[in-house]
Amino acid sequence: MSDKNNWNKTNQWHEELDILHAIIKKTTLVETTKWGGTIYTFNNKNILGVGGFKSYFGIWFFNGVFLKDEKKLLINAQEGTTKALRQMRFQSKEEIDEKTILAYIYEAINIEEKGLTLQPEKKETIISNTLNSALEEDTELKKAFNQFTAYKQREFLEYIESAKQDKTKLSRLEKIKPMILSNTGLNDKYRKT
Repeated sequence: MSDKNNWNKTNQWHEELDILHAIIKKTTLVETTKWGGTIYTFNNKNILGVGGFKSYFGIWFFNGVFLKDEKKLLINAQEGTTKALRQMRFQSKEEIDEKTILAYIYEAINIEEKGLTLQPEKKETIISNTLNSALEEDTELKKAFNQFTAYKQREFLEYIESAKQDKTKLSRLEKIKPMILSNTGLNDKYRKT
């Protein structure tokens, strides 16, 4: 296990995390690092992650929503936001039950073999009369806007339509026109290139 783990914020769970890693290594899962933490995969699909936090350490199952969870050990950390991921939390090494953890892991592998996944909800279409009017009036702007991916177009639409007042929508439109014409996405400066 690497010394640097972004998910072990307090570095207080070394022994406990080592125990979890030893249990997981008894399976066919492959250890890798993603998003600064330890992830275990099966056929290159994320099955589970392991990490320590301020008040607990645990395992999270990426498709945990499909687990039977007969022992009622899994929680949804962000109800209403998180759809498929479920966590198994511990606060001491005495709570670790190898047999139970292995049963959950094997069930998670079986779920992956069956191809069960939760499909993301389709996002509602955003219509911006403000932007549409500007695009109809300026063919160069329209041509430049159409060069963006649907994802980047949506970012512009959300930016304008999230404003409550028409004058704010218009000022936002004026702000993004040069970006559109220079082929710069709204959030490009935050993306790694």
